[in-house]
Amino acid sequence: MQRPREQIDAYLLRVLHTLLTEQSVSRAALKLGQSQPAVSNSLRRLREITGDAILVRGKSGMVATERGRELLGFATDALAAIDRITHPATEFAPQTTTRAFRLGAPDYLDAVFLPNIAEVLRRDAPSARLHVQPINAGFDYAGALENGSLDVVIGNWLEPPPQLHMSRLFDDEVVCMLGAQHPLANKGISLKHYLELPHLAPTPYVAERQSFIDGCLAEQGLRRNIQMTMPYFGLVPYVLMRTDLVFTTGRQFAQHYARYLPIRVLPSPFAFPPMRFYQLWHERTHAAPEVTWLRRRVAEVATELDAAGSGAGAGNGAGLATDGTVAGRP
Repeated sequence: MQRPREQIDAYLLRVLHTLLTEQSVSRAALKLGQSQPAVSNSLRRLREITGDAILVRGKSGMVATERGRELLGFATDALAAIDRITHPATEFAPQTTTRAFRLGAPDYLDAVFLPNIAEVLRRDAPSARLHVQPINAGFDYAGALENGSLDVVIGNWLEPPPQLHMSRLFDDEVVCMLGAQHPLANKGISLKHYLELPHLAPTPYVAERQSFIDGCLAEQGLRRNIQMTMPYFGLVPYVLMRTDLVFTTGRQFAQHYARYLPIRVLPSPFAFPPMRFYQLWHERTHAAPEVTWLRRRVAEVATELDAAGSGAGAGNGAGLATDGTVAGRP
């Protein structure tokens, strides 16, 4: 029965690498701070483990065998991996990184927030890549954060998932959004009108959960008349321009389109609490320098948007975290 070969360890890997780069037992011993007999003994063990001579005598000293040359590449890679495992992560260098950042977000952010994130990444991390994963009711964003498919998820929930890390971004005032041709566009909306009017609502992006708007109404025993749902926020203003529907949303989203399209923004007749926006991430990336950097950049964008919105009467922006993000969906 063949005797099992000895397992190689980190010390033997370093001896192997030094022997093959120095191609001399004496020089390897000097570089490693070991005695020649100790290095010779290690070479003997390595020959038994690999089944190859590794180094043989040549005209002007020791030379590596063909297998030895191959082992040098393996040893170099293995030692580099060991060093990465045993040494703390180096400081993240955004200017040179080629990392792909993966962000989960509903398309509510397309017009208001994501373009600003793209601008910051192109400026501060020009070789990095950004992949945005749309969040909808059929997508397991918590699982994606856990398995590494996503780095950060942005959204607004009445009750954020407790198992994930959370950073609050900002609060946004809830308003009503109408087409300029709507009969009430220049009059205002009473609570009675609000509950009776036909509403446009977004398709829920979290399965089996009420939206922020409907959850708040339900707490007071109220229910709006949802006549139409849309999976894409970019369609909302164009539907409003051609119908008598009303859309309840955050002021920043509504005012963005009101600047360019015949859209009216009216106060909500129901006292909704502010929409609170968060970013979520998993424990696996909590201390990762590159993901920490991303969260901080997103938080900075959120702060800038909130400051701009507050100047126009939008949102109160209380308590921004240093590594949060914006997003959300009514």
